[in-house]
Amino acid sequence: QDSLRKTLIRSGEWEAYMATKDTTRSARTSFAAGFPQTVSDYSDAEYVGNITVGTPGQMFEVILDTGSANLWVPDATCAGGLSNPCEKKHKFQSSKSSTWVKNGKAFTISYGTGSAKGFLGQDTVSFGTDSTALKVPKCTFGQATSIAAFFKNDVIDGILGLAFQALAVDNVKPPFIEAVDQKLVQQPLFTVWLEHEGNKQNAPGGIYTYGAIDTTNCGPIIAYQPLSSATYYEFKMTSVALGTYSNAKGWNVISDTGTSLMSAPKDITEKIAAAAGAKFEKAYGLYMLPSCTAPIPDLKLTIGSQTYNIEATNMRFPVTATKCALGIDEFNGGAFGPSWILGDPFIRQYCQIYDVGNKRMGFAKSNQK
Repeated sequence: QDSLRKTLIRSGEWEAYMATKDTTRSARTSFAAGFPQTVSDYSDAEYVGNITVGTPGQMFEVILDTGSANLWVPDATCAGGLSNPCEKKHKFQSSKSSTWVKNGKAFTISYGTGSAKGFLGQDTVSFGTDSTALKVPKCTFGQATSIAAFFKNDVIDGILGLAFQALAVDNVKPPFIEAVDQKLVQQPLFTVWLEHEGNKQNAPGGIYTYGAIDTTNCGPIIAYQPLSSATYYEFKMTSVALGTYSNAKGWNVISDTGTSLMSAPKDITEKIAAAAGAKFEKAYGLYMLPSCTAPIPDLKLTIGSQTYNIEATNMRFPVTATKCALGIDEFNGGAFGPSWILGDPFIRQYCQIYDVGNKRMGFAKSNQK
């Protein structure tokens, strides 16, 4: 049986068993600069942002997840006996919001290792907690009355999905799509820049910029790649190489901020790991490196006419204070959907421009050291 860590990393909902608290916010200077939202980094495995729901705003910590398309937070009525996973979460109190509108329809959302269920409501959602945050009225969201046990020790309260409405459970319109449709952003896109902090908890971990391309933290756009499906942010990747290994079979892949590692078909993962000098260790469910300073050749991904190199610093995944894994694991996508997930190692190396309006992805070199 897979370790909990492996299962959760694979499902993109992995636990950061750590304490929480506030993130710093970047000041917004103008509408043209978009609406920046700072996220906190937990061991390079989870990037968490603060949002508010309701009027006045009630604060929640969520994964800003481009691999799903629903927003849900625990409701005031969320319970579950002795092991109540909601016990220490922030909970939404609809009676305290002057803008909440009842919907009442039941909802259930399932992830790889569990689910959240409850009912739908409508209210104002802000991407951040200060007055400069992007504020989106009339968002439909899930008010969870029960959540899976694996969320219990996780820092997050809920999840905010940033993918397309076509992917959403119950065809609920995601909050950012709502912002685009209400013309609250100058451009129908957002930029994600993530930092590499290593084995730290609650470190400032990057910025999501809604409605603009982040030119501060990201270099010039290298290329755009059209989406092959506007559900996930799914597109074609033509080849991959690391050291002596290369493969030009071609795959459908997705860019997913909610997945901690790169995920690839098993045969490819095994060969990349071997070429990188990593060995599978059952105790961790990951391909472990001989040391946290062991050299790793660049992972080279060819998308369109461009090759994107992911360097060793972004391919090392801190597992403990002294042990590191290679930042790739196995993903069995089945016959349908993407066969690779380009998770946080790729996103740390290259800023991602999620161009909702033009249904394409843009990539730019991250300016982080």
